[in-house]
Amino acid sequence: MKLRNLFEPALKSRPLRFLSPEMSWTEVVKFLILTNVTVFAAQELLQLHGFFISNFSLIPREFFAGKIWQLFTYMFLHGGFSHILFNMLALWMFGSMLERVWGSKEFLKYYLITGLGGGLCYALFNMGSGVPTVGASGAIYGLLLGYAVLFPDNVIYIWFVIPVKARYFAIIFGLIEFFASFSPESGVAHLAHLGGMVMGYLYLKFGKPRAARPGGRLEEWKRKMEESKREREAEQITEVRKEVDELLDKINRVGYDGLSKDEQNRLEKASKFLRDKGL
Repeated sequence: MKLRNLFEPALKSRPLRFLSPEMSWTEVVKFLILTNVTVFAAQELLQLHGFFISNFSLIPREFFAGKIWQLFTYMFLHGGFSHILFNMLALWMFGSMLERVWGSKEFLKYYLITGLGGGLCYALFNMGSGVPTVGASGAIYGLLLGYAVLFPDNVIYIWFVIPVKARYFAIIFGLIEFFASFSPESGVAHLAHLGGMVMGYLYLKFGKPRAARPGGRLEEWKRKMEESKREREAEQITEVRKEVDELLDKINRVGYDGLSKDEQNRLEKASKFLRDKGL
């Protein structure tokens, strides 16, 4: 069975705009963002950067020597303001949708699995290295993969300008990380990013999270979205009918030629809208 078949896109009729009203904060996403921001603030304001890096970043050599907690704690450290800013922005964008569909428990499990997988991938390929790595990027790339699987046709705006469907967005950034991983001088843990995506793929493919099962939260979310869509359409139809009635009343009083050009255009568009709806 193809991975795509495990998940139905929640909205088939039209792509979901990336910064839509549905993108409000969810509980686990909010908790993760606040935790990361709090740690970063303590790191910078209390001048604990060196202490945190020495003890809680992922240093492969030390990890394999017994500091196994680093595989978890590295996800909550960041190397600078731009690093945490873009990671938290992506966590909010991708994570809010996934948590809403999967539920908080399933989403948190997926986030941690991909983050741990990304760190482990980095450590395995750099076993003797004493160079630390930090950041939630492994988990973030896992979220990107999950988002692209569930909502492949949704539009993501690169640099908030270039529209790209989620499936192609994930492929593009996956390839960038793959080729960039051959350049260790970049100073970026590309293997952690790739590891997060690979772990996300394996988990969605073989782990079969509860969100993919019949009757799971995905089905419930789809039902609620369809209900919301029908309600919005009904409200729109009511508003259009009201506008048409007002324009027709004016025609009865002053004739069609008494309408302004703008009112004539509005009447034509409203009439076409109602015809297209079969009304």
